[in-house]
Formats: sequence, C-alpha cells, structure tokens
Amino acid sequence: MKSEKLKNLTLAAMFLCIGYVLPFFTGQMKEIGNMLLPMHIPVLLTGFICGWKYGLIVGFILPISRSVFFGMPIMYPFALAMAFELATYGFVSGYLYNKSRWKCVKALLRCLIISMISGRIVWGIVQMILLGIKGGSFTLSMFISGAFLNAIPGIIIQIILIPVLMVSLHKAKFVRFGRK
Repeated sequence: MKSEKLKNLTLAAMFLCIGYVLPFFTGQMKEIGNMLLPMHIPVLLTGFICGWKYGLIVGFILPISRSVFFGMPIMYPFALAMAFELATYGFVSGYLYNKSRWKCVKALLRCLIISMISGRIVWGIVQMILLGIKGGSFTLSMFISGAFLNAIPGIIIQIILIPVLMVSLHKAKFVRFGRK
C-alpha cells in the first residue's frame, strides 16, 4: 500500500514537472502554441494513471504555480480559471476510469471525452464569475470560441496521444488494460 502511494506521488510530481516544461516547447510555435493545450496532457495522464485525487491536485496546482514561477499563464483570470478546468480534468478522468468496468481504449476514450467536456464547462463558469467580478462579461460566443474552436488542435492531439501513450504503457506493463 505504501509503495503504491509513493509510486503515485512520484508519478504525480513527474507529471507536474512535465506540465511546467511542455508549454516551453509548444510556445515556440507562436500561431498555434496555446491551441495545443500543453498543460492538459500531463493532468489527464495523472488522473488516468495515479487516480482522481492526484489528478485533481496536480490539475489545480499546475497553472497557478506555473503562473507564479514563470508568469504564464497570467494569473487573473486565465491561471485561476484554468486551475479549476484542469482540476476537473484530473478528477473526472481519474474517477470515471477507476469506476470503469473495463480498462481498455474504449473506456479510456469515453472517460477522456467526458472529462474534456466537463473541464471546459467548469472553465466557462469560472471565467464568467471571474470576469463578472471585474465588471466584464463572458458571452456564449466567447465560451464556444475559447473552449472549443481555438482548442481544436489540442483536442485532436489529446484524443490521439493519450490513448497511444496509455497503450504503450500497457505494453511496457506499467498500466493494465482488461477487466477489473
């Protein structure tokens, strides 16, 4: 039991570090760097591999601490809204995948898509609250543009890359697919 907790804690720390570094690589592509959603991938993997508790914590800490350490994303409202979005990703992906009867690519994709939609809804709600506090507004078109249209490259990458990584980790006997 203790070794499992230590393993998950170590992996969560590794995914947190990947979340710090990955945006430096994608940021070099000025036109689409932010559209690739580089911090989302390690958070989703944390949820799938380590579980919902670790996914929730890594998801919440990553954008806020990255804002403090590196100044990006800007703390208000972006990093704060993103903290709730990524925490939702980590929680939902880990919780649903853990509750799945089968650990397979189909279950993984189902959990991934549900967590991505849930996170974007939470992001929209938090953005609306944060911008409302400041006296601004957050319209439906801003939500659709920010949550879906501008994120299409990142969504595609997540839907392809995360199952590929999980299958590779299964083949390496690091994670297990199959029936509970």
